[in-house]
Amino acid sequence: MKRSKPPFRADQVGSLLRTAPVKEARTRRLAGEITAAQLKGVEDEEIRKLVARQEAIGLQGVTDGEFRRSWWHYDFLARLQGVELVSVTQGLQFKGTQTKAEGLHVHGKIDFPADHPMLDHFRFLKSVARQTPKMTIPSPTALHYRGGRQAIERSVYPEMEPFFADLGKAYTRAVRAFGEAGCTYLQLDEVFVAYLCDPTQRDYLRDRGEDPDRLLHVYADLVNAACAGRTPGMTISMHLCRGNFRSTWMAQGGYEPVADILLNKMNVDGYFMEYDTERAGGFEPLRFLPKGKHVVLGVVTSKTGALESKDQLKRRIDEASKFAPLDQLCLSPQCGFASTEEGNLLAEDEQWAKLARCVEVAGEVWG
Repeated sequence: MKRSKPPFRADQVGSLLRTAPVKEARTRRLAGEITAAQLKGVEDEEIRKLVARQEAIGLQGVTDGEFRRSWWHYDFLARLQGVELVSVTQGLQFKGTQTKAEGLHVHGKIDFPADHPMLDHFRFLKSVARQTPKMTIPSPTALHYRGGRQAIERSVYPEMEPFFADLGKAYTRAVRAFGEAGCTYLQLDEVFVAYLCDPTQRDYLRDRGEDPDRLLHVYADLVNAACAGRTPGMTISMHLCRGNFRSTWMAQGGYEPVADILLNKMNVDGYFMEYDTERAGGFEPLRFLPKGKHVVLGVVTSKTGALESKDQLKRRIDEASKFAPLDQLCLSPQCGFASTEEGNLLAEDEQWAKLARCVEVAGEVWG
């Protein structure tokens, strides 16, 4: 049956293709041709239109498309106390392409500031949404995985335990602050627990002196510290992904190595799980899903414009229901359409057709 609280039967991860006015305004702002206030005016107007369109196709949870961000994670993390965005020697390597050469540097004690700009971003979304406004922020693990020990000043954190402790406390405060701003649907974008399923990524971690198995438990503790800030009535979901930049990817491997800890030890309410290609493995790990939690099946791809047929999606939902009850399943694209401002390689009309297809199929499957 249809759900009145998130995650919804037809849902979405969060980021949407930036519209032409937003792209133009951001380019002009970088060139110094318009003011920050003028850029905000354009973003406000485009987000209003974006929210109205999401609601018109029948989505119960709406986002601002992350229109005010350059990256899915750096914009949030770089505004934590003690963290800064820096230039690095090379961008992140995806399959066949590289991102901008930017990274994070921890130069001071970590905390969540009361004036973090994304609190206002959420307040604006809430003011223009008739359906449930959904806020997305990176999981705390994102501050550690990318740069590791090397990106954290030893003079500030000689040992890693105090770093993880402060990061967890900062996220407890962050989640509480969004709750106090009226957020009832918050998502932690969690790429790196999915990366722990990839043998190549695990080798990369070992090469830099990390133990991937131990890291899974450290990351579970960080996620639970964030969830400890949950305010009454708030749903926290987690999105899992193996990389999404210009329609390319970074990691592969089924969820089996992390499934039990992920589904039973992390205190989130729902999981958006990437399942659009064989790189994510089969549905078997869903057998660990406990009662009371939901999995949103990411079987619609956000990486290409080809529209999945209704029969194809129903078959995939049917396959998943062999391992987890149908009533605990929902449907969405496997990722956002624009994890960075550059966006994936598909047209806006194709994006909207995919979201509408999710609504249509969910209506037929769950009523």
